[in-house]
Amino acid sequence: MQKILILRFSSIGDIVLTTPVIRALKRQLPNAKIHYCTKQNFRSIIESNPNVDKAHYLGESLNELIAELKKEKFDFVVDLHNNLRTRIIKTRLGVKAGTFDKLNFRKWLLVNLKYNAMPDVHIVERYLAAAKNLGITNDGEGLDYFIPEKDEVSLNTLPETHQNGYYGMAIGAQHYTKRLPVEKLIELCEKINAPIMLLGGKEDFETGEIIAKHFQNSNNEQRTTNNENPTISNQQSTINPENEKTNNRISNNRTIVLNACGKYNLNQSASLVKQCKALFTHDTGLMHIGAAFKKKIYSVWGNTVPEFGMYPYKADFEVFEVKGLDCRPCSKIGYSKCPRGHFKCMREQQFNFQLPA
Repeated sequence: MQKILILRFSSIGDIVLTTPVIRALKRQLPNAKIHYCTKQNFRSIIESNPNVDKAHYLGESLNELIAELKKEKFDFVVDLHNNLRTRIIKTRLGVKAGTFDKLNFRKWLLVNLKYNAMPDVHIVERYLAAAKNLGITNDGEGLDYFIPEKDEVSLNTLPETHQNGYYGMAIGAQHYTKRLPVEKLIELCEKINAPIMLLGGKEDFETGEIIAKHFQNSNNEQRTTNNENPTISNQQSTINPENEKTNNRISNNRTIVLNACGKYNLNQSASLVKQCKALFTHDTGLMHIGAAFKKKIYSVWGNTVPEFGMYPYKADFEVFEVKGLDCRPCSKIGYSKCPRGHFKCMREQQFNFQLPA
């Protein structure tokens, strides 16, 4: 029996992107036991994955984790993080290893000189390459995300406005320069013109409330205007004999925003993504969860670019980005504010799209 350890400490999206490696190792090496090591914060992503035989979690002490890992007597380590801590672990375990190439110099060229030397392959392919010595190949099935039954969210628990379908919108991202300003989020919601569910963490709740209240006030004003102008309704009835059906269609299609940010845990948010008609999202973890469920994805890119190789994998997607900016990409990760102050990569976004039928 072969014992294999996979290392990837963070973050949500990166861990989801490693799932094709986990699945390939488990299915293609039937006698192997697959262990996965990550941070405690991301336990919920790993513990429900049936392709993981045992998980290990990094707490406050790296030495304690290494002592735990040594007891397992691994045959091979697949390092999909390649940072100082994973290098220490590999050295201390003293077994054969394959390591993910982060291509940091090529990323530096793209960020600093705007010279694109990045390979035209998805990062998933580069993760799989770290385990090539074990003889695995890409099965082409895409990403995995497993939701425990207790975290499946029933549509019946949602407001009636969203029980018959909604579009998901992940409004968060770890860095400011990867997030649309609130006024652009409102503009995007207006163009969707249908029930929308805002998804994100507790840190996104306040932004979500601003957006939801904007549309609540707009819908209230529209109803008040219609009530104050009964002549308009009478004229519509004369022009259109199917006025009742038309009014129902308009009512069903108007923008109604439900702020779910911070109200659900990660697996529950994944359940809501799984059930949405399509997903609008920044370059963030929920984008990759949406790809795992083969959702149509509209991805918004600010200071980062798809050329880094982390676009939605094996999913139908469209990219919103402002091309031609000499300052973009300004980082391979992101900043707490725009380095140049103008934030054109997000403020100049244009949203042209057609919703799936």
